[in-house]
Amino acid sequence: MSEGPLAPESAPISHPIAAVKVHVGDVQQALAWYLRAFDQACRHRPPGTDFECLRIAGVQLELVLADQKVGSGPAGSVVYWRVDCLARARSHFLVLGATPYRGPLAIESGLGICQVRDPWGNCIGLRGPWKPGGEAGQL
Repeated sequence: MSEGPLAPESAPISHPIAAVKVHVGDVQQALAWYLRAFDQACRHRPPGTDFECLRIAGVQLELVLADQKVGSGPAGSVVYWRVDCLARARSHFLVLGATPYRGPLAIESGLGICQVRDPWGNCIGLRGPWKPGGEAGQL
């Protein structure tokens, strides 16, 4: 007999997100692009591995080769990165070759969200202070 789901107070998640995996067509090109896109990112190679990833504000960004099971592109969950200025962050990504996908859209308390697509078609969510009317686009 199944015991059912765990009670909320015993949930095993006690920390923020540890890693985000992004599937791309070329891992080395993606590492270079994401290093430029996230200027606070630093390269990281976990001990005892030949796997290289990026660390961004305590989150491990794992860029892996797309395959038959998981391709690149917008399909499913989108991670939203907190930014200091939505308009400036969005412009930064667009200058680097990202394409607008959704938004910007005002959400709450002077914040806005938008999505851009990396060169492999994956969505990157951005969330931060934003004043409507400054940029075109809708979700």
